[in-house]
Amino acid sequence: MLVVSSREFRANQKSYLDKADEGAQILIQRGKNKSYKLVPVVEEETLMSKKEFFAEIERSWEQYKEGKFTRVETKEDLEEFLKGL
Repeated sequence: MLVVSSREFRANQKSYLDKADEGAQILIQRGKNKSYKLVPVVEEETLMSKKEFFAEIERSWEQYKEGKFTRVETKEDLEEFLKGL
């Protein structure tokens, strides 16, 4: 893991971003009690606000209450469900 100061990171951003893309773990220290982990966001990931997250949970709960869900209880149920995706 690379640990760098925020000043060092700013001075050499491209280098550290390239290293993160290559899989290096980079920790950026800002002052004595603040640290940030630099990780690349992959295409499959989405960023969601806390408000959006809870809205999605509420929407899913409503769908469940309306019976709009698929019950998976056995391995066979799971295999059938996955085939349908």
